[in-house]
Amino acid sequence: MQEKEKQIFEDIESLVRDNKDRDEILKEIVKVLKENFSYYTWVGIYLLEKNELVLGPFLGKPSFHMRIKLDKGICGAAARGKKTVIVPDVNADPRYLACSLETKSEIVVPIMKGEKVFGEIDIDSDKPDAFGENDKKLLEKIAEILVEIF
Repeated sequence: MQEKEKQIFEDIESLVRDNKDRDEILKEIVKVLKENFSYYTWVGIYLLEKNELVLGPFLGKPSFHMRIKLDKGICGAAARGKKTVIVPDVNADPRYLACSLETKSEIVVPIMKGEKVFGEIDIDSDKPDAFGENDKKLLEKIAEILVEIF
């Protein structure tokens, strides 16, 4: 991680450690990520309820996917596979559930402990191939500390 990502992670880690309200923590994380990365055009956190991902706090373009079944889309694939999914070009991926014409690439990181998935961080960009190793490392570290609030 570069210096910017390290500072953002430290700020989020402090937020999780010092705040007891899960909904407030999730809203603040979405806000911090959206404000600090201009190519993150949509940032959302989905929470797993039974066999559906339910959209929690988000910022960015409108979203039509308030609920996603685990057998659908890129979000479902990340939760089912229990691993980060990076899609450099959503138009070339048959799993993409189009919710914005502006979206060109996406990264989805499961929030999990062991084999149990609690939800996921979902970020879209209006740039193709926007997400790299720094994004993946930062978001996976954030997801690791988020399990503390579930």
